[in-house]
Amino acid sequence: MTSLLTHASLFAIAFLAATILPVQSEAVLAGLLGLSEESWVTLLAVATLGNTLGAVVNWGLGRGIEHYQTRTWFPATPQQLEKAKYHYLRWGRWCLFFSWLPVVGDAFTVLAGVLRERLWIFVVIVGAGKLARYLVVAAAVAGFI
Repeated sequence: MTSLLTHASLFAIAFLAATILPVQSEAVLAGLLGLSEESWVTLLAVATLGNTLGAVVNWGLGRGIEHYQTRTWFPATPQQLEKAKYHYLRWGRWCLFFSWLPVVGDAFTVLAGVLRERLWIFVVIVGAGKLARYLVVAAAVAGFI
C-alpha cells in the first residue's frame, strides 16, 4: 500500500507541477530518490508520466482558449497572443522540449494547443524534455552532478 501511495502522490504532484500551480515536483522526486526504497526507474517513469499528462491538459486548454480572447479576464491581449504565436512558430515545435522551464514552459504547452500541434508529436517532445529534466535531478541525487 505504501508503494501505491508513494507513486500516486508523486504522479499527482508531477501532474499539478505541469500546470500554473506553484508545485515543485523536482524536490519531491529528489526526496523520494534519496530516501525511498522504490525503484528509481519506476519513480522517474511515474514523475515523467504525471508531468507530461499535466502538460497535455495545458495543450487541451490551448485548443479552446482563443474562443475567449475577447473577454475582459483573458490573460493576454490580441497583440501578445500574436507575438507569442510568432515566437513559437519561429522556434518550432522543438521549444516544447523546454516545457519544464518555469513560466515559459507552460506558455509553450498552451501555445502548442492554440496552434493545433498534433497531440502525438506534443507528447513525444514534451515527454522527452520532462524525462531529461528528471534524469538530471536523479543524477544530482546520485552524486553524478
